[in-house]
This record gives sequence, C-alpha cells and structure tokens, in this order.
Amino acid sequence: MPLPTKEKWVEIIQGFERHANFPNCIGAVDGKHIRVVKPIDSGSLFYNYKNYFSILLMAVCDSHYNFTFVDIGSFGKCADSTVFRDSVFYKKLMNNELNIPEDQPLTFTETPILPNVLIGDEGFGVSTKLLRPFGGKNLSVKKRIFNYRLSRARRYIECTFGILTNKWRIFHRPLNVSMELTEEIVKACCVLHNFVRARDGVQFDDILTVNGFDEMHSPSSTILGGRTANDIRDQFADYFISPEGELPWQYTNI
Repeated sequence: MPLPTKEKWVEIIQGFERHANFPNCIGAVDGKHIRVVKPIDSGSLFYNYKNYFSILLMAVCDSHYNFTFVDIGSFGKCADSTVFRDSVFYKKLMNNELNIPEDQPLTFTETPILPNVLIGDEGFGVSTKLLRPFGGKNLSVKKRIFNYRLSRARRYIECTFGILTNKWRIFHRPLNVSMELTEEIVKACCVLHNFVRARDGVQFDDILTVNGFDEMHSPSSTILGGRTANDIRDQFADYFISPEGELPWQYTNI
C-alpha cells in the first residue's frame, strides 16, 4: 500500500466530510482478531481474552472502505492502544512524516485552527492526532452528540472489515499455517480488497456482518493526550452543536 500523498489525504478528508459529516478526518482506525491454530511453543502469547488463539490486524481506512494502512501479526493478548502505539504508522504520524495537510479550521468556520485527526473507539487514548468517544454515563447533550457524530464516521472501518471477511472466506476458520505465511495471507487479502473495491465497488450486504473477526480487548488506554488533546476534542464537540456544524437529525439519534 503506497503512502498517501498530500493530495490523497485531502481527498480522504473531503470524503469523510461528504459521507460522514465529520471534518478534518484522515481515517478511522480499529483492530480485529484473526483466528489461528496455536503456534508451537508459543505459550499464551497468542491467547486472547475471548479464549482462543489469534493474531491482530490493526487498520486505518478511508470513507470508500479502502485500507490506507495495516499492521499485521501482533500477539492476540495485546490491546488496541498497545498495537497502535508500536506501529510504524503511529511513529510516522507523531513525527509528522505522513504528508498530512496542515491544520485547518472546520467547515464554514475561520477559527479555531484544528489538526486533521484519526478517529477510534474507547480502546484508544485521546491525543492531538486521534479522537475517541467521551466515556462514562449521564453525558451532556454536547458529549452525546459528539459520540454520535464520531460513531457515524468510525463505522467505516467496521464496514471495511465486514467487506474483507465476506469476500475472503478464509477468515471464517482458524488459519493452520506458519505465522509468517499467516501474515502474508492477511497482507495479500488486504491488498486484494483494495483492488476489488476499485474494480467492482461494494455490495451493501457485505458490510452488514463481520464474520471471522472479533473485537480487540479495550482496557483503559495508556496513550494519554493531556489537556491540549481534550481541548481539541471539546472544540470538535462545540462545533457539532453550533449552527455551522450541526445536523438537522442528530438530536433525534442520541
């Protein structure tokens, strides 16, 4: 998978704005378990919290259900935040080596200037590069609206996994090959997924279920963004309830 150019990032940002009504979004990130037969002499390294053996697929996608980044092969016992933090993509993201466009104001506003961000679930820590939902119960309307808007954009990675597993049925059973070959199989399927998406488009039925993959365990994340990261999330939340950023139907869906 080629590293997106700045022009490609702009196209991805525009896609999330158009299809998911989420501005300044460069992708949705999540991880899934891929079942494997227990490798020899591996102990409990591949044994996950759902009581089977697996390796992890961490991926980022765009609003057209294409993978833009994948990280394959981490142990099944690992959590989302750990795998993401150790990935090459995360290191390049934090070092500003991904050609991501400069910070910009949200649609129909002039201030504040906000970064282009990834979006993830509760398994990831909020940072200046990644937004996650507000946690807890009895949330304010502003926070519930933010969580709803974020979930509309984050669903694209769930649908992308659904398309992948419904197209390549090898993921419906445990892979009984070496770890090296397992990683190559998953890489090949991800690349072929993008090729088929470009050639054939997507069938709606394929995105409804995710067979063969399971959610990664999501304990409290150790990636903490601090005050600045929470301020950025609050500014997005404020925008989603402002006249410039609100949607007519959002209050009936929370």
